[in-house]
Amino acid sequence: MIDRPMKLPAQLDATAWDQLAPLYHALQERTLATVAELEQLILDRSDLDAIAEEAQANLYIAMTCHTDDEVRRDAFLAFVKDVEPNLRRAGAVLDRRIVESPFAAQLSPARYETYLRALRQEARLFRENNIPLQTEATTCDQEYSRVSGAMSVTFDGREQTMPQMAKYLEDTDRSVREGSWTAVSARRLRDRDTIDGIFDTLIELRHRMALNAGFANFRDFQHERMQRFDYKPADCARFHTAVEETCVPLMRVLHRERAEALGIPTVRPWDGKVDLRGRAALRPFADTTELVARTSRAFHRLDRELGVMFDSMRGGACLDLETRKGKAPGGYQYQRQHSRSPFIFMNAAGLQRDLVTMVHEAGHAFHSILSKHDPLLAYRGSPTEFAEVASMSMELLTFPQLDEFYTPEDGARARRDLLENLATLLPWVATIDAFQHWIYTNPGHTRAERVECWLDLNRRFGGDIDWSGHEDALAALWQRQLHLFGSPFYYIEYGIAQLGALQLWRQSRRDPQAALTNYKRALTLGGSKPLPELFSAAGLTFDFGPATVRGLMEEVQTELATIPA
Repeated sequence: MIDRPMKLPAQLDATAWDQLAPLYHALQERTLATVAELEQLILDRSDLDAIAEEAQANLYIAMTCHTDDEVRRDAFLAFVKDVEPNLRRAGAVLDRRIVESPFAAQLSPARYETYLRALRQEARLFRENNIPLQTEATTCDQEYSRVSGAMSVTFDGREQTMPQMAKYLEDTDRSVREGSWTAVSARRLRDRDTIDGIFDTLIELRHRMALNAGFANFRDFQHERMQRFDYKPADCARFHTAVEETCVPLMRVLHRERAEALGIPTVRPWDGKVDLRGRAALRPFADTTELVARTSRAFHRLDRELGVMFDSMRGGACLDLETRKGKAPGGYQYQRQHSRSPFIFMNAAGLQRDLVTMVHEAGHAFHSILSKHDPLLAYRGSPTEFAEVASMSMELLTFPQLDEFYTPEDGARARRDLLENLATLLPWVATIDAFQHWIYTNPGHTRAERVECWLDLNRRFGGDIDWSGHEDALAALWQRQLHLFGSPFYYIEYGIAQLGALQLWRQSRRDPQAALTNYKRALTLGGSKPLPELFSAAGLTFDFGPATVRGLMEEVQTELATIPA
């Protein structure tokens, strides 16, 4: 393989299209007279794309860290409006040059078939008139982040962000839990119409994209666009059914047991996180400095190589962990592809769920680091269904290291909390996915019809929770799911990946070292193999039907039976 770096200007500003344009034009005009020249074009294009992607990554990171900073917001939006559309156009030309080249058939299938399959799909679906619609959709998502990031409430004598308020839901005083939940809910409902308006615009834009590409609806277009070669919408429906039959009954049993343990008639929305025996909430760390130090020790104990990888992120502006006003919600890991340096973003407030987020995003970073050696940008990532295996597995594989954060008793509580949450997570994944299937196959729906669909899905997949008096909060609950706004149909991946992570956890219970070996071997492949082969490399089965779900949930229930409530 030829692997010669493209010569690029020493001071290239990749946030400016006038500097990128000549470089892309040169690639588009390059002579392709041999298979070696085609391969070099692919590699040089990969290098240039990585520089452009990192420029966007840095702007996005800066904006989400401070959504209230107009300079950062304007810089990100300028890239979205001025550079990204031109990158799409230039990329489409290169996609066609590569897949239509007579030398493409001479490229090594073992090395390039996965890459070429993706490019053929990109070329088939590209439409020039979708570029401005995609730009507008990204702008809408940024506005959702701005609105969400600006939310705060005054509670307990001070102004607090939404992530900071989560700790009160673990308070043993029920009146405190109710008061905090009600305050947060009321604050979110203040922006309900605004967020509904953003979502209405996104639905309309996405439906137009689908029609432009020759599809009847955005669901079918997006499934193709996300390169879901190995499963279809009908398989998603099978997953919904499997969750409904297997996980929902378990979740409702757990809710009824919770109500009995707490001595209340039914579980209310503010009763789901408090300890059943009245113990103080789990507090795994005091501040993010302590979180990082303890997480490092945990990873070094789990696997020395993973520990070294984690420590490599403790410098070089790789972490922004604390919650603060003006910061976008949620958490993510973003690989800066030119420097091949991961970045972890989260909103830590000292909770058990923050620890879970930390090891989850570290799993993504491990994936980025283990696959960063590949000269082909497309292979320095993987389909999200497997990318989330990398992160979700870490939540489970670090169970033996929880003593870095907790006493044995509290460590058992943390394990139980995460395993019980699986019975909630999978139904929530099914809810969000089914919601999107309905939304985008019924693009002309009204807001009232959308609410009714959401409530129907809650009746199908929801827990045994009493929402009386707070029906508006339930009707708007979907608005908290940021993926609906910025990453449409990116959510069932969490369900598929959770099943993969549970299989890896099952391996680790029998042979911990083999599980880690499988984990790292598969992550090193990046996206160079089709999805079923990536699962197979980790010793996993790519399946999310009823039998698989049932078997794994039985494993979870067996483990829960050994952990005191």
